[in-house]
Amino acid sequence: MEKKTDVLVIGGGPAGMVCALTARKYYPEKSIIVMKDVEEGVVPCGIPYMLSALKDPRDNASGSGPLTKKNISVVIDRAIEIDRAGKVALTESGDKYNYDKLVLAVGSSPITPPIPGIDQEGIFLVKKELPYLLKMVEEMKSLRRVLVVGGGFIGIEFADELSHLEDHQVYLVELLPRLLANSFDPEFSALAEDKLREEGVKVMTGIEVTEFLGNGRVEKVRFSNGEELEVDGVIMGIGANPNVDLAATADLVLKGQKGIWVDEYLRTIDPDIFAIGDCATKRDFYTRKGISVMLASTATAEARVAGANLFKLKVIRENKGTIAIYSTYVNGLVLGSAGLTEISAEKEGFEITVGTAEAVDKHPASMPFASPVRVKLIFSRHSGIILGGQVAGGISSGEIINIIGMAIQKRDSLTELETLQMATHPWLTTAPTKYPLVMAALAASGEIIV
Repeated sequence: MEKKTDVLVIGGGPAGMVCALTARKYYPEKSIIVMKDVEEGVVPCGIPYMLSALKDPRDNASGSGPLTKKNISVVIDRAIEIDRAGKVALTESGDKYNYDKLVLAVGSSPITPPIPGIDQEGIFLVKKELPYLLKMVEEMKSLRRVLVVGGGFIGIEFADELSHLEDHQVYLVELLPRLLANSFDPEFSALAEDKLREEGVKVMTGIEVTEFLGNGRVEKVRFSNGEELEVDGVIMGIGANPNVDLAATADLVLKGQKGIWVDEYLRTIDPDIFAIGDCATKRDFYTRKGISVMLASTATAEARVAGANLFKLKVIRENKGTIAIYSTYVNGLVLGSAGLTEISAEKEGFEITVGTAEAVDKHPASMPFASPVRVKLIFSRHSGIILGGQVAGGISSGEIINIIGMAIQKRDSLTELETLQMATHPWLTTAPTKYPLVMAALAASGEIIV
């Protein structure tokens, strides 16, 4: 069967949905189809919280209601080939979709390392498929000794959630010397590690899984130091690779690129084909080097740019690079990171100055439910332009890191943060006399070269 549409979006995750909805806003007269290869998807960021925080793990399901309400058609099928010359997408079911504009929002797939025994029962990848994840949740709740492999965001969030389950012993193993090493400096990594240990999580760093042992079902794990650990189940949280196979059928994957190359407006080498989200290449905001950032927040920002500019450049993109902005929550501690860390800035050759500050997120500090907040800001030593920042503390830290992200995007100077005008209130914020963003900027200002 052949179908014709003005806009075909392949992928029904956050990027695909937001792109289609944005396109409907800017091009109300166009026909739009979203093609999903799974009928029941999930909210990616909510996957770990299906284990404990959500009373019903099905609450993390992602449906098509917002699309159909906006007269956007949804089809369940898998695209297997793109014919650029004919502007046709071929599907697994044998259908052909003729498009005017095509958006690839095909996401990423969890990394499956070549570890012997990884295909045994009881070992789960972090797939974005509701039935698969419901099975994982049901099984994990019945187990007692669970190993999480990977000390990045997804790994520590799974370990945190598993630790809340009754009678569970949780282990977390990370190949690098510390947790969250790619996004935080050591003093912030240590905070996450301490919080997990408080919950009884056994954290192992600087060690690698070399084999999963068992007879059809995992029973033990062997590590690079020769030690073995008895386990009932394993969650692999070591990251993902961009899905590029479909793009490769249309020669859209350039040599040396891990994802699909795109320009500032998310256009591929074919001006009628866009790529957004995890499958598209990212370039660092400051260095322009390729970086691996797979975040729903980044994906939806790209989706809004692409959706608005499918037929004409209606929205000028001012943020011409990817700012890696992360936040997470571990045992009551919020951690946020944006831009370059002190270590990564020095590695790139920047001359920097660093400012840190600590305060309490309510005032006076004796207010109920007050939490300490730590802020670290990294600036260019010569220009005073902000390069990155990190924050740790209570719930308010989740929005403080977004302020830092905006400062990076607008290339704010140290002086601008020193003179930041903010709203404060005893129940809501730190005192205006010691607002941590301002105090961290002041702490850094003594080293600026004029």
